[in-house]
Amino acid sequence: MSTHQAQMPLCQRAFSQLLIIDAQERLAAAMPPDELDRVVDNINRLITAAKILDIPVIATQHNSQGLGPIIETIRANMPKVHEPTEKTAFSCCTAPGFERNISSHPDRRQLVVVGMEAHICIAQTVSGLQRWGYQVFVPNDAIISRKTAHKENVLDRMRSCGIQVVCTESVGFEWLGDSTDAQFRDVWSLFK
Repeated sequence: MSTHQAQMPLCQRAFSQLLIIDAQERLAAAMPPDELDRVVDNINRLITAAKILDIPVIATQHNSQGLGPIIETIRANMPKVHEPTEKTAFSCCTAPGFERNISSHPDRRQLVVVGMEAHICIAQTVSGLQRWGYQVFVPNDAIISRKTAHKENVLDRMRSCGIQVVCTESVGFEWLGDSTDAQFRDVWSLFK
C-alpha cells in the first residue's frame, strides 16, 4: 500500500472505504437530537461523496431485531452493493462476514469510520481495524454517543493511539485532492 505516510496522513480516494457503524433508528432515538441531525447530515455527505468518487461504502447493524434498521435517510442514500453486516458483538471485527466485506477491496487499506456509538462499537471496531493494519480516520462530526462526555473521552483515546480524528469536510476534500478534479464541483457542493 502506498498511502500517505506523513506525520499527518491524508485520506486518499484510491485507498479509502467508508464504514457506517450501527446508525440505526432505535439507537438514534437515544441520541441528543441537535447533534444527531448534524451527524446524520454528515454521514449522508460522506456517502454521497463516496458514490461520486467510486469509494466503497460498507455498513453494519447491531442487533437489528432490537435496534431497528439503519436510519431511513441514510439507508435511502446508501449504494445497494452490500447488505449491512448484522452483528451482536460490539466490535465489527468479530462479526461474521465483516472481514470479507472490507477485504474485498484489498488495495483500500484506509477506513473512514462513522456512526454510533462512539465510545462502544466505534471504539472497539477502530481498535480491531488498527490491529489488522488498516489506517483509520474518524470524522468527529459524523459520530455520536448518548453523552457528549463519552464521545470526547474516546476521541482523546483514539488520538493518543494513532487513529486520525478528522472532520467530514476534510475527508471530502482529501478524497478530491485537487480543485481541477472532474468531480470537484459535485463534491464541493455538498459542503457549501
